[in-house]
Amino acid sequence: MSNQRVFKKVSILILFATCLALGNVFAQETREVLHNEGKKYSEQGNYDQAISSFTKAIELNSHDALAYANRGFAYVQKGDNDQSILDCTKAIELDPNLGVAYIARGVAYHNQGNYDKALLDSTKAVELNPNSALAYNTRGLNYGAKGNYDQALLDATKAIQLVPDFDEAYYNRAVAYYFKHEYDTAWTDIHKAEALGYKIDPRFLKELQRDSRREK
Repeated sequence: MSNQRVFKKVSILILFATCLALGNVFAQETREVLHNEGKKYSEQGNYDQAISSFTKAIELNSHDALAYANRGFAYVQKGDNDQSILDCTKAIELDPNLGVAYIARGVAYHNQGNYDKALLDSTKAVELNPNSALAYNTRGLNYGAKGNYDQALLDATKAIQLVPDFDEAYYNRAVAYYFKHEYDTAWTDIHKAEALGYKIDPRFLKELQRDSRREK
């Protein structure tokens, strides 16, 4: 074989490898764009569009654990708990240390009333992400659902320490204080949650007003 033919063959292989590498880089950049789009849509409450963006990211890479987890979060926010559990379980299979997948699946289990599984998942999320306010808030919610209000208070307080303007954590802590009959403290947290823009459940507010014998 002539040197010219060898050179031509090598050149073709190099060109193919270069194109493959460029294709991988392009796919990676595209997935990042889709992830950012999906997160933006979720923050805006446009969950269908968020799901579409994360689905496209998964189509580009079926092993993208974060895309499955983020899509699972969008599904749970949309109210589709079953699909959220499926997506988050897939994410955990791909990456057992992906804390956000445990948080989202824990929320889905909580919504289904499966507090034991929800507590297991949220505890795992805390172990994997000890600085995640969302993980603590989710676990506290599940402790409260199981009647462990002392631990619910601890977790909500930890979430607030990590993120001082975490409105939902103030609300969840207020609920825990209510069940411990510490009504004045519950009102303090309700006022803080409201000031931060959290929409208070009118049914809970009515019960707090009745049992505390005060309007606000």
